[in-house]
Formats: sequence, C-alpha cells, structure tokens
Amino acid sequence: MLGLVLGVFFVLMFLGIPICGAMIVGAFVPYWLDGSFTANMNVLLRSILSATDSTPTLAIPLFMLSGAIMANGGISEKLFDIFAVFIGKMRAGMPCDVVVTCLFFGAISGSGAATCAAVGAMCIPVLLDLGYDKLFAAAIVATASGLGIIIPPSTPFIMYGVPTGTSVGDMFKAGIIPGILIAFCLILYCILYCTRHGEDREKIDTKVDNLRAQGIFHILKEGIWALLTPVIILGGIYSGIVTPTEAACVSVFYALFVSLFIYKTMKFSDLFTFMKNAVSSYAGICVMLCFAAAFSRVITLLNVPTLVANFVVENCSSRFVFLMAVNIAMLIMGMFMDTSAALVILAPIMVKSAAVFGISAVQFGIILTVDLALGMVSPPVGISLFIIAPMIGEKSSAITKAVLGPIFFFIIALLLITFIPAISMCLV
Repeated sequence: MLGLVLGVFFVLMFLGIPICGAMIVGAFVPYWLDGSFTANMNVLLRSILSATDSTPTLAIPLFMLSGAIMANGGISEKLFDIFAVFIGKMRAGMPCDVVVTCLFFGAISGSGAATCAAVGAMCIPVLLDLGYDKLFAAAIVATASGLGIIIPPSTPFIMYGVPTGTSVGDMFKAGIIPGILIAFCLILYCILYCTRHGEDREKIDTKVDNLRAQGIFHILKEGIWALLTPVIILGGIYSGIVTPTEAACVSVFYALFVSLFIYKTMKFSDLFTFMKNAVSSYAGICVMLCFAAAFSRVITLLNVPTLVANFVVENCSSRFVFLMAVNIAMLIMGMFMDTSAALVILAPIMVKSAAVFGISAVQFGIILTVDLALGMVSPPVGISLFIIAPMIGEKSSAITKAVLGPIFFFIIALLLITFIPAISMCLV
C-alpha cells in the first residue's frame, strides 16, 4: 500500500498536478483501498482542519506583510548606502556590500524571493554602473538572497518547526551563526573574483565619495530605522519578551510606522494592496500545510518514518555517511522542488532518522534549510535565477555558469555547518 501511495503522489506531480492535490489524493488512497484503514475520511478532515489551528503559522503571513512593506519602503537602499560608506572603498567592497545588505534584509523579510527582488532591483543597476560584469552581479545577488531563508526570521524555519514539533524560537537562534558564516564565505568569493578580474576603482571611489559627501551622520540617521528592524524583531524573541508570532505582528506595525511616518515612502491607501498580496502569497502555503498534515498522518500510520529510520541505520555506516547522503539528496531535491514543499513533506520523515544518529532536530532543520537555499539558485526550479534574470535582460540559463563560483563557497559553508554542530547550536 505504501508503494501505491507514493506512486500516486509522484505520478500526479509528474503530470503537473499541484503538489497540494497530489498530497491529498495520495492521503486518501489507503482508505479508498481499505475501508477499515485508521485514517478514514473523518480523521483526514480533522487533520486538515487542525493544521489551521497553529499559532506559529500565523507568523508566516505577518512576516510576508512586513517584508513587503519594508521592500517597497526603500529599506534595502538605506541599508546599502550605510554599508557602502564604510566598506565601499575596500577591495570588492561594493559586491561585499550587496552580500551584507542581503544578510540584513533577510533579517527583515524572512524570504529568499523577497530579498532577491528587493536587493536585486536596487543593487544590480548600481553594480552595472560601477563597471561590474552583469552576470557576476546577478550571480552574487541570486546566491546571497538565499540568506533570506537562513537568517531569522525565516519562513522555512517555521514550516520545518510546525510539522516536526521543533521550537521555532530555537530554530531562529540556531540560524544566526550559519547565516553569518555563509555571508563570510560569499564575501571571500567576491574578494577573490575582484582580485582576479579587477575593478573600476575610479567609478567606485566617486560613488563612495558622493555618499560620504552627504555626511556619514546623515546616512546613519536615514538608515538607523532600517538597522533597528532586525534588532527589534530578534531582540524581542531572544529576550523572551515576545514569541516569534508576536514578533511578526510587532514587525508589521514597525514597518508601517517607519514607511508611513519616517521615510514617508508609502500611503495608507497602499496598505490594502500589501495586505491582499500577503494573504494571496500565504494562501497557497496554508493549503499546502493543511494537506501536508493529512499526508503526514497517513505516512506515519503506514510506519514510513520507522521504515526509513531502519533503512538508514542498516545502510549508513556512520553519522558522517548519513549526513553526506542527506546533503546530496536534499541538494538534488532542491533543484526540482519548492523549498516549502520539500520541508513539509520530507522533514517529518527524515527527522526521526537523524535522531537515530544523535543529531538534534534543530541542527538538522538548519542543514535542510541551507541545502534548500542552494536549490533556490540551482536549475531547473531555481526561483532566484528567474527573479534576477529580467533585471539584467538575460535568460535564467545564462546565469547558471556564473553562480557556480558562489555556490562552491556556499557548499563549503554547508559542510562546516553539517559537521560542526556548535555552529548551529552555540546560541540555542
């Protein structure tokens, strides 16, 4: 019966059926074949409805809303200017500025796609004006935007924590150091690239001098509200003042206050559009989470997690082999599946296998998320490539070769995160 459930699921996906439809049809297969199966119609419907009654999932649309407001409120530009003033004249300073901007904007939006769109739209024209190769510029933004789902607050962390029962707050804490490590590796790549290919120092120095001419104090005064955003969100969570969901609500009101009254980059009449877009974006995720709950219930009743755990123990001789196998499998999966879909389907099954080798559910969640962040810049799905390609007037396939360099350094960070648990767990 298990083979039939999985067979139906994958065949429907192959035929182009939305993953939600594939999951719910697969979930009903055992009951249709055997009326005495525990997961009958009532049980599955209760699983679907109970999945909506989850406080942590409320944080997803709220972070989406605050991220959209911040993106349209010019936050990415303020962040870029601050870092450009201080590091712009260093070797590879401007590309490194892009990476740092993605790092901070990821701590605002919680979304890789939002980070790619917001930072790319502002930074790519600047890099091109400064003489950088357009494929290099696009590759850096596309790869660094993966920090948006690793640096907390992160939507995938919530989607991992809910079905696996892992603390979302702990996931947020665990994502900080890995995110900084990945940013450092990408900065190293930028320095090596610019050392080899050179830079137009005259244009770069002129750009930085023009910014500094405004006065460093003026730039800081304009950007301090943007810099305070991650401090308020993460500080509230880690101090215990607010839960992740409450922090998401605070971030919305803070984003509104800054955009409406400080930067004055939006009007009250724009708010309805932002709210509608946030709800529209969350609707698909919500449906997928609900149907995934029913699908996971059936998978559990069919004893799949135990079977997978036993198979892993029998065929993986050590923790090292298991983690390498997981990384390879998830990197491949990330090339073909959406990040959210991969997490809600695979995480509940694989987390039990990780426990067999003494791997913390929190660290395992970080590993899976970093794997899938790489999938965001890997064809054929590679959503970041599709977002960034129109900004340089190229097809997404043209950027594929350019992202290989930053991906290599991203993988170095992934291996360090995988095999040095302290990187993820030191703040938990």
